[in-house]
Amino acid sequence: MIRQVKTENGWVRGIEAADPRITAFKGIPFAKPPVGENRWKAPQPCENWDGVRDAARFGPISMQWIPGLGDDIYCREWHVDPEIPMSEDCLYLNVWTGAKDPGEKRPVLVWFFGGGLQCGYTAEMEFDGERIARRGIVVVTVNYRVGALGFLTHPEITAESPEAPANFGNLDQQAGLRWVQRNIAAFGGDPENVTIAGQSAGGGSVMSQVACTANRGLFRNAVVMSAMIFDPYLRREIGRPEPLKDAEKKGEDFFAFLGVRNLAEARAVDAVTLQRTYEKYMEGHIPFFTVQDDCFCTGDPIALYRSGNCVDVTMMAGNTGGEFLNAIDAADEGALEAEARRLFGDRAEAFLACPESREKREGLGYAAASGIECTVKGVFGAVAETGRKGYYYCFDPEMPGWDHPGTFHSSDLWFFFETLAKCWRPFTGKYYDLARQMCDYFCNFIRSGDPNGTDLHGEALPAWEPWSREKPCSMMFLTDGARPDGAALSPFKQFLSDRIMERMAGL
Repeated sequence: MIRQVKTENGWVRGIEAADPRITAFKGIPFAKPPVGENRWKAPQPCENWDGVRDAARFGPISMQWIPGLGDDIYCREWHVDPEIPMSEDCLYLNVWTGAKDPGEKRPVLVWFFGGGLQCGYTAEMEFDGERIARRGIVVVTVNYRVGALGFLTHPEITAESPEAPANFGNLDQQAGLRWVQRNIAAFGGDPENVTIAGQSAGGGSVMSQVACTANRGLFRNAVVMSAMIFDPYLRREIGRPEPLKDAEKKGEDFFAFLGVRNLAEARAVDAVTLQRTYEKYMEGHIPFFTVQDDCFCTGDPIALYRSGNCVDVTMMAGNTGGEFLNAIDAADEGALEAEARRLFGDRAEAFLACPESREKREGLGYAAASGIECTVKGVFGAVAETGRKGYYYCFDPEMPGWDHPGTFHSSDLWFFFETLAKCWRPFTGKYYDLARQMCDYFCNFIRSGDPNGTDLHGEALPAWEPWSREKPCSMMFLTDGARPDGAALSPFKQFLSDRIMERMAGL
């Protein structure tokens, strides 16, 4: 087993995982600490160190809300430790490898965590890379700046660094990808066979990295979990980057809220004060996200992927059955018709003619549909016409637990990483079987850009075909296992998907 590795900056010593055939290297620095004058700058090259650096523990998480203080579902699932180390000095990554020799050239997964670009960290227990590494994959999880420290913009920052004026958290991710190219071979990985993946804001980050053409050559496949979404009804899209000039005004507002007059004073504020002030600021303001700076980000990432103005990748994308079910909030059918005419104009009659548009789902209003499903299938149908492949999935088993949560946003993470044993939920054998299948598909895709292949028993997994309008295929992950579904979009969902594609074409 590889236990010590010489990286470009120095030696690191890893620790055996629960399975001693796997070595985990945690807390490897990949850039200078983004503190002092490096706050709100693109990540700077890491400095060298002497001796052998111990890589047995995760680095500090980036500045964010203190985890584990609430009673929400995410504090019950994995944000459980209020005492986890947190620091502005947070640019560290982690590697799991089962390689015995640096020349093995194993496929590589690079993972970006979710959290709305406001929270999240690589040390979350569902992201343990051991089970994936046991399947012959080298796993890399990259920490990055979030919130105000990762995504604030300001005219002074732009003037100081016009080549990198924004999106510092995304630039951290990009720096991690470049580190992989330079270093992963020493861990037994193949820099020419890299897949990037993420969920929620991590999936949105994957889309941002795919849409950045400067990333060509850094990866060949992409997995986007619960992130490729246009709302079927509303005009403002989740995750659409706002123009830099608009975002800069928000930065000026935040500096005033913080009580500083300029960038120098803002950099002098200690990180804890800045973070806690940002938390108060968010009570009445929109948080900071990825912006269109025309440097890293040149437009809406989903639209750029659909048009082919992006890194050429094969993609897997999907959603859980219970998340982001968009609906029209209407008190009665008259209100539904009025809202349909407002939204769809002369196409409202076609919308109202779809039987599903008149079905009411308790607590959701009328015409509920998954914005992610409608977006992914529309986009994958469009890219299929250009010869590119996209594999769609839906995770919808019965989730156990006293809270009866349904397939809530992020519930699939335990399964793709096959880390159910770390969860408090009373998972039984059928759930472990499903997780094994999902992790098998995930790893097959990482190896080759095709999820099909055999499971750990050597038996063929149920066939999963790319999505196209002519030959639709959804892989359904259900309580009793994986099942391909060849049904086309219903007329109702096809109507919404077509409207999404029309709006996307105008971007």
